[in-house]
Amino acid sequence: MPAIKLFGRKWLAATDDLVYPGLFEIFIRTVWLILIGSACVRYYQYTWSCQLGGELVRVYLLGQITFLAVSILFMLIIVRHSAKGCIMETCARKYVEPLLTVKILLLLPEISWNVLGSLWMFGGRVECNYDHYTVGVVQALVLFDWILIGLTIFGLALIFDPLGSLAEKNLETLAEHSKASRVWIRRMKFFWWMRKDESANETFQHVAGLISALFRGTDLVPSDVIAGSILLRIRQKREIHELRRLNVPFRSPYTSDVSAIISDAPSWMSLENALHYIKLAIACYGWLFVLYKNICTGQLHIIQNLTCCACFRRKRTTITGDNCCYCYLAGVKVLSDLSMDDIVYASFKNHLCEIPFCVVLDHKTNSIVIIIRGSLSLRDILTDIAADSNIFECEGLPPGSAAHSGMIVGAKVILKQLNNHKILERAFNMQPTYNLVLTGHSLGAGVSVLLGFLLRPQYPNLKVYAFATPAGLVSREVAKITEEFVLTIGTGDDFVMRLSVDSTENLRISLLTSLNACRLPKYRVVLNGLGYMLFGIPERDLSKTWTNCNVITTSSGVTPLLNEREAMRAEESNKYERDITKRRFSKTKLYTGGKILHIIQCKSEEKQPIGHSKKQKTKEKKYQMRWAQPEEFTELIVMPRMLLDHLPESIERALTALLGEQNDLPYYIDP
Repeated sequence: MPAIKLFGRKWLAATDDLVYPGLFEIFIRTVWLILIGSACVRYYQYTWSCQLGGELVRVYLLGQITFLAVSILFMLIIVRHSAKGCIMETCARKYVEPLLTVKILLLLPEISWNVLGSLWMFGGRVECNYDHYTVGVVQALVLFDWILIGLTIFGLALIFDPLGSLAEKNLETLAEHSKASRVWIRRMKFFWWMRKDESANETFQHVAGLISALFRGTDLVPSDVIAGSILLRIRQKREIHELRRLNVPFRSPYTSDVSAIISDAPSWMSLENALHYIKLAIACYGWLFVLYKNICTGQLHIIQNLTCCACFRRKRTTITGDNCCYCYLAGVKVLSDLSMDDIVYASFKNHLCEIPFCVVLDHKTNSIVIIIRGSLSLRDILTDIAADSNIFECEGLPPGSAAHSGMIVGAKVILKQLNNHKILERAFNMQPTYNLVLTGHSLGAGVSVLLGFLLRPQYPNLKVYAFATPAGLVSREVAKITEEFVLTIGTGDDFVMRLSVDSTENLRISLLTSLNACRLPKYRVVLNGLGYMLFGIPERDLSKTWTNCNVITTSSGVTPLLNEREAMRAEESNKYERDITKRRFSKTKLYTGGKILHIIQCKSEEKQPIGHSKKQKTKEKKYQMRWAQPEEFTELIVMPRMLLDHLPESIERALTALLGEQNDLPYYIDP
């Protein structure tokens, strides 16, 4: 940061990004120089005895050695200068751009020289067919040098920015924003199989507008985001340590006492019901999840439930979007233990904003269940990213209510299928006394909540069990209404439960602030990040990384300043005061829906007899929970387990453990 400026345009790299790529190129070229040098030592003397073109072989080999030596020398100098200074000290790396320009220009004579070598070695101008030497050795050298040149060009293509020619002062104009959006639309239309989807154009426009708006004008490059995420993780851990040191509680305590949590909630909000419905939500992922869960025996489970030649058989149940052997349906049956008679309808069509779902008869809970699948494809991810707020009109909602744009379309598509095929009417004709329940995980959870609103006027007693519901789902007024019929359950540091347009924009501000405060070079930050993944963050790194080590300041008679994020955000807002309002892509802030039950995993130390050391204490992982508010999930937290905690089996494991610990004595923690 900022981006490199070469040949009159910006590139997707910074002057401090060349340390590791440069070392890699030095290594490859050094190995290649050693091989060519070895070839010269062994075969150079025999080139004098060639019948034809021996001087061409000598000239080519000496020229290649020269090019390699010069390239290695330039890369050593570039790496040395690229490693200077901290991330924001661009003046310490002022020579990187001119050196890199010369290095890139050297590629042209190297290509020309290799073209000559190819013509000489493969054009019949060299004949050296002695036992001690053959022209095939030099031909192999020529081919491998083309590979090196190709890798260099590929590296330049990776950091090429099609918007790099934009002037920095015009980045915030409407015209340039439209141009950036068009570039992203062209990129997404590269996925040609999505163009035929009904909602393709609208979804592409929403996604392109969001992506182009999030980081325009920040001059961030991809490596800055990686380094900033590492720094943000250190900062967040340091904040927690300081709060613990000051013994300041920053949230209400968690408990493993199920009765204490569920006592004030409606009877249908039970952990038993939640565990039952998370299994159904997992089942909707189909055969892919069966293979993921049972790597060795998954194929056998699926084969036993396949319906061979189903395309030509008479169908008792309407199944759409599956293959001829009903592989997805087989996965649903394996994971849910449902029979074919219990499945009323299943659609496995997966288009943009069209999510697979099943309607089943659940005799265990006397319910008709609509199960909506979570994200499992690139189409689903684009549906998630179409996250700008849009007006959500529905009976019982206040005027101006807003919700996630992509999920609104997804809920309406499912409602249209339910009405066209009269699915719920048929299901209630089969079981008129059953209740209606909706469930889903991740994307499926968000669509379930919105679909619940659309169906609620007709089925006022319906309930929704949502797992790992995305944060940017509904406006705050709508979120309060969802507490009446939606139970949301999430675990740990699940990033999807904190992922929204607003939290992403706040993350952008935090990244910029962290990069400004860091006093280490970027290559050190990235290297330390790899060590943190393997061994955790050492205590010394919580202070030496920053120019200002005071996270929480205190004075006599003054309450501690607990919210460093607000201070940093104010500082960043002042820095970008003129355009900070333009960077707010969504006009309405969206929140997680439902009554939120948050579960965490912690380690408890069992008491040992006196005389035992700390190392002899056994640690057992336990789960605690508490009711949370949507405002608690408006900040993205960079944690090692933020991806793993989002997986549906993490929620299933937590619910199973909590139900198994009901008879244990509760204890409280402040994580």
